[in-house]
Amino acid sequence: MNRTLADLDRVVALGGGHGLGRVMSALSPLGSRLTGIVTTTDNGGSTGRIRRSEGGIAWGDMRNCINQLITEPSVGSAMFEYRFTGNGELAGHNLGNLILKALDHLSVRPLEAINIIRNLLKVDAFLIPMSEQPVDLVAMDQEGNMIWGETEIDTMKQPPQELMLHPAVQPTREALEAIKQADLILIGPGSFYTSLMPILLMPEMAQALRRTSATMVFIGNLGRELSPAAASLTLADKLALLEKYIGKRVIDAAVVSPHADIQGVEDRLIVQHPLEAADIRYRHDRQLLRVALEHVLQAI
Repeated sequence: MNRTLADLDRVVALGGGHGLGRVMSALSPLGSRLTGIVTTTDNGGSTGRIRRSEGGIAWGDMRNCINQLITEPSVGSAMFEYRFTGNGELAGHNLGNLILKALDHLSVRPLEAINIIRNLLKVDAFLIPMSEQPVDLVAMDQEGNMIWGETEIDTMKQPPQELMLHPAVQPTREALEAIKQADLILIGPGSFYTSLMPILLMPEMAQALRRTSATMVFIGNLGRELSPAAASLTLADKLALLEKYIGKRVIDAAVVSPHADIQGVEDRLIVQHPLEAADIRYRHDRQLLRVALEHVLQAI
């Protein structure tokens, strides 16, 4: 059909942390036609400390995405990215997390807090939390033990038998609407079990992904995953697990590095392009990623 990114009305990217932020910044020229649906199950670092003391959703991945989308450096952006040092109670806290938490207290909805910051920092792309209800990721290991929280799940040596959310939560309605309107849906890169999978564990989100007519593309990691369990998965394993939880074969293409093991992947478009950034080899170069996605659109 010879489409290009410029032809698309709505591009939706799913994930969390540095990976989603990188994709969003690569596609930021799309402006308000770009939407990120962000994982909210993080329980580590500054985010985890805030959740343990104040409750609420995890703000860390959202803050990371906003940081990477800021195109006009300002006092406001420097303030949002500021991390406290020293040995006091604030040491290690990111001011952006604290601002989002304060706005959460003041606002009717977490999404309103995000939109206030987007407007303040002149971020055009939309960012939506996967759910506006506090939730944790839970895994069942091979012996049937329950492992609670992202940080513990990332240390698992063997792939979990099952992943679930506790409590069961509803997706943000704007996230479901974005999926419904999408022309292109991107999943990844990111920590497989703890950044990509949580979004798919909400039944209504899985249903929306089953029903979409959008082209769906998986973007593979460039570096080895820090999680031993996730590092053991092949591309074929990851696609199979994503589609197990979605409930249908939906992924049309995968964008991976030339060194990726693509054995066992059949009847899908595989785009193997150089993708590494010159400064940080395990991060995607924004321009190279855009080129690879254009290649997908031309070939599908």
